[in-house]
Amino acid sequence: MPRIRERRAPAKRKSERTRSAILDAAARVFRDRGYSGTTLAEIASEIGMMAGSLYYHFDSREKLVEEVMSLGQRRSREAVEARLAELPLRATPLDRLRAALETHLELVVEQEYYTSATIKLIWQVPPEIRERQLVAQRAYGALWKKLIADARRGGWIRDDLDPSVVRMGMLGALNWAADWFRPGKLPARRVASDLASLLLEGLRPQNSKSQ
Repeated sequence: MPRIRERRAPAKRKSERTRSAILDAAARVFRDRGYSGTTLAEIASEIGMMAGSLYYHFDSREKLVEEVMSLGQRRSREAVEARLAELPLRATPLDRLRAALETHLELVVEQEYYTSATIKLIWQVPPEIRERQLVAQRAYGALWKKLIADARRGGWIRDDLDPSVVRMGMLGALNWAADWFRPGKLPARRVASDLASLLLEGLRPQNSKSQ
């Protein structure tokens, strides 16, 4: 019995590594070619795998794209939540909003394509997949609603701006970076900081203190 368990454990680890490699490749290919322009055979080719072997892990393109998008949604939310949790208790609502902005943008341009793939794919996938992903997206949106509401109550965002317009415009600007960001020209962290400043300065009331 001990020998059987020892043989099974490495097999499980190898299966998990293979699955992760497939998902990483799928995120890259879906991000670059879109949903309709991607086949399972092309994803398998990216990692030197036979298409038949890939089917062992994902038996349809729909299941694979939904797993990629679910990971993208979850990683975005968890990364922003983790960054916010790291902030000191004295952090202002503006500090928290800035941290969320910078973290989200870094995910869009750096995080192994998952976040940017999810952004690109949401209106390309079949309606039933889209609806399930929009549920997760709304949960992430609720986090941003709170950040914006807190900043508005604290006097860091102008009262004459509609919070939903602020949120959608802010996330739209961040997500657009997936199209124009070019690695090597500027560090992602610098781009994130500059874009956060650009957005937040325009939202701030004229009589508020600058930071």
